[in-house]
Amino acid sequence: MNAEPDDAVREFERHRQRLFALAYRMLGSAAEAEDTVQDAYLRWHGTEPGQVAAPGPWLNKVVANLCLNRLTSARARREEYPGTWLPEPVASGALGPMERAEQREAVSFAVLTMMERLSPPERAAVVLRDAFAYSHREIAGVLDCTEAAARQLYHRGRKHLADGTPHPGPGPVDAEQNAALLGRFLRAASDGALDQLEQLLAAQVVVWSDGGGKVRAALRPVHGRTNAARFLAGLFERFTDGVRFELAEANGSPVLLGWEGGDLTSVGVLDAGPDGVTGIRILRNPDKLAHYARRHRALSQNG
Repeated sequence: MNAEPDDAVREFERHRQRLFALAYRMLGSAAEAEDTVQDAYLRWHGTEPGQVAAPGPWLNKVVANLCLNRLTSARARREEYPGTWLPEPVASGALGPMERAEQREAVSFAVLTMMERLSPPERAAVVLRDAFAYSHREIAGVLDCTEAAARQLYHRGRKHLADGTPHPGPGPVDAEQNAALLGRFLRAASDGALDQLEQLLAAQVVVWSDGGGKVRAALRPVHGRTNAARFLAGLFERFTDGVRFELAEANGSPVLLGWEGGDLTSVGVLDAGPDGVTGIRILRNPDKLAHYARRHRALSQNG
């Protein structure tokens, strides 16, 4: 082991949150991120005393490479995923600083979904550069490539993300405006007020829902203001009896939680721009809600 047992554990715990934040940004899955961090701990535990001179960079490299291995198999699994695949929600406090809009946007559901179009090395380069301020030389050290290749991976990844941005022009609204919009959306949808709901939606709005084959969800995205408004109004009319809604936060943004008894059964996320709601993501796959539900309950119990 790298140090005395207690010292080694304390040293690893100093880095745990950052390692989870790195793994989650790489994988888009909280459960897989936790497993990756645990695998990194086992490797840390197995090192010889004095073998690791700089634990932080060493652990970052271990986690990044474990994620690269996982992403290779994950891409194949997600191609066979029933319906739309969406990232897991994570309590913002688990992802490090969220003071700036750029920090919140980097872990937004929209960006994490677009990350799926990147190759694993491109994704690693973008995450390490944008979220952890790695130089291209440091990224090259993690990915075992030349500095020129690391630079190319980063710029290619950023280009893929820019090409996939759904609404160029003015940026998204801020978190406070988003929360207010989410409140108006909930009232209109709950009341079945189709006209009011349509007024909140941008003309080219898209609705995605992720049931993972475990619960009912639309298998294809719903496009357009009129179709989306009808779909959402019908959803609220048929499936919200006995559901308690709560406004909370995940991934740096306001979200709408749906509780049935003590079970979290849905998380709703709005992408909002100057023209209204441009995207709605509804997570219903219970496997993807378990991590957030545990964390949310723990925070609620602690006040």
